[in-house]
Amino acid sequence: MNLTLRPGVCTTDTPDGMVLLDEATGRYWQLNRTAALVLRTLIDGGGPPDTARALRAAHPRLTAERAVADTASITDELLAARLVVPA
Repeated sequence: MNLTLRPGVCTTDTPDGMVLLDEATGRYWQLNRTAALVLRTLIDGGGPPDTARALRAAHPRLTAERAVADTASITDELLAARLVVPA
């Protein structure tokens, strides 16, 4: 599933990952480097398999199963927070 940021959500990269701001509510979210990598890959047009591969490239000790599970978990949390929508 490819995602895009919901209108009104903006991002800023930080040394530790990324910060998202929902301009409609004023809420901020801090993403760690792993979650930021997942979000960047998905909004750049990559699907879950691409995201899992990117996670494994960034964290060589990560198993394929864990990369897939982490991708799904982070994606679900972003969708539940209404920060992203399907592209």
